[in-house]
Amino acid sequence: MTWTLIIVLSLGAYALKAAGLVGVGVRDFPAPVRNVIALVPAAVLSALIAKDTFTNGQDLQIDARAVGVAVACLAVWRRVPLWLVIVLACAATGTVRAIS
Repeated sequence: MTWTLIIVLSLGAYALKAAGLVGVGVRDFPAPVRNVIALVPAAVLSALIAKDTFTNGQDLQIDARAVGVAVACLAVWRRVPLWLVIVLACAATGTVRAIS
């Protein structure tokens, strides 16, 4: 990858963000659209976590990462503090990796 390509891609990303701000401006969206827009970041983050947890390159792979995510989901469901969710998920992943 060359510096020229990096600069062009960076400028393109910035232009798309600026176009979104200029195009949308101070326009007020209907309530259903606002509700959907509010959920988009959570959906994208969930998709990225699922992809990184269950794949290795182009292959499906179930390993210790899946156990860590499962423990984290269970801890979040039980309303455990965030720092403890992270510690529990890391401990579960590390334990499974040590065993296998």
